Amino acid sequence: MHPQVEAERFKSCYNFIEALDKCHKAEFYKRAFGLCNNEKEALSNCLHEARMELERNAIKKNMEKRKRMEEKWKKMKEEEYGEDLILQKILKRHQGLNEGESVKSE
Repeated sequence: MHPQVEAERFKSCYNFIEALDKCHKAEFYKRAFGLCNNEKEALSNCLHEARMELERNAIKKNMEKRKRMEEKWKKMKEEEYGEDLILQKILKRHQGLNEGESVKSE
């Protein structure tokens, strides 16, 4: 039926799982004529919402992780080039002047 419902991540949908199982076990004609469709639709909606919540949490977690990594990269660059990357800016200006001078002399 729903192989993913066995995972612990769908605990919030347990009541819907039980309702669908109960409906399916009750009588064959209910399942054959689609009388369990309401329970199945409710379970599908619950699983979808649970999956979407997990995805939102994963995205949020990854964004926080990315932010921490960018802060570490910034700190590493500041350790190498000084605060506000002042040494890097000076080097770029110096290279720009040298390139400009070589172009003028040609």
